[in-house]
Amino acid sequence: MDFEIVGPVEHAETIAEGRGIRELSRLIKAYGAANWRKRKGIAQIRLANGWIGSAEVHWYEAHGAGKFEFKIKRLLD
Repeated sequence: MDFEIVGPVEHAETIAEGRGIRELSRLIKAYGAANWRKRKGIAQIRLANGWIGSAEVHWYEAHGAGKFEFKIKRLLD
């Protein structure tokens, strides 16, 4: 699903870190070794069809590497 985050991510929290991340080996191969965390939060998004609303999004994040692989987990509006 193609989308764009159009506002700040609010209520962000860590849901897994380090070895608790199932995809850790893939993340290290793709983006390098780092202190990886899986995070979630609420954001305003714009879908490819033009719809704008709130959604719960998940992503991977590492200090010094940035934020990667945003996914929509559920639409809230």
